[in-house]
Amino acid sequence: MESFSAKRAAIIYNPVARKLSRSQHLLQRTIQALARQGIDAALVGTTGPGSASVQARRQIEAGCDLILAAGGDGTINEVANGMTHSGVPLAIIPCGTANVLARETRIPIDMVSAAQAVSSMVPTRVAIGMLRLGSFEQRSFLCMAGVGLDAEIVCRVNLDLKAALGKLAYYIGGFSQVWRPLSEFEVCVDGKRYEASFALISRVRNYGGDLEIARGASLLRNEFQVVLFRGKHSLHYLPYFAAVGLRFAERINGCTFVYGRHVTCQSTGGEGVFAQVDGELAGKLPISAEIVPDALTLLLPASFVAKEKSAIEILACA
Repeated sequence: MESFSAKRAAIIYNPVARKLSRSQHLLQRTIQALARQGIDAALVGTTGPGSASVQARRQIEAGCDLILAAGGDGTINEVANGMTHSGVPLAIIPCGTANVLARETRIPIDMVSAAQAVSSMVPTRVAIGMLRLGSFEQRSFLCMAGVGLDAEIVCRVNLDLKAALGKLAYYIGGFSQVWRPLSEFEVCVDGKRYEASFALISRVRNYGGDLEIARGASLLRNEFQVVLFRGKHSLHYLPYFAAVGLRFAERINGCTFVYGRHVTCQSTGGEGVFAQVDGELAGKLPISAEIVPDALTLLLPASFVAKEKSAIEILACA
């Protein structure tokens, strides 16, 4: 596997990320850990929604040969949006609520440990998902897009509660939806049509840091795993998620697992259906998502890359 070295880096961080808002000294310890590897890193704080993408582009234009995203999956998503097709590697310093990407790739959840491991990681080209809202707005995503139930929870989560309780705020938001009716919508995966009230368009197995819903997904594959759940009432989801936790959701009526490179979702009624990207609200249907191969260089643990490549080879031979 290709070795990695860098001299000049920027740490783009979210000042209100849950871990950073409580332990500011971790950033300085992160800089020190990089300096011991010969990497001169500067801190670049985000200033508002969308600013991380602009800052990533500016730092690359200024000559940085490594960008580190310090924050949760939303911050990582924004940084990645400013780096696609650049060739400059992106390293993950997890300090958010769920840290889905870090957990998926086995990057240490501790910030300083993640920084200490940077030089031992492998630059790996990966595909990304590209989400389009309507005809105009588009944004890329590394982990997943969700439509329907989970996006509704993201829309309604109390931000103050999220800052105080982390992932627990999403569970509270989820339980508050138990008695609510759900809108089904049309999903088209590579030309084949389905109906769902929750569609997960995923590049990763991990969901929310606790569950593996799309267990066939992989960052190293040039396709999504799409998981579809039917049901017009949220009570249907109690057996669904029990089956997910017990790892037999593929055998449950109402759950559909498919692979594809192009997905569209559109409302079939008058209701507005929300979509989320990497845990951040994106907007309402219609949306489309497609795979963009060879779009981003991620720094990943060598053990993760070897394991994923082995699993892909086994599937190809099956």
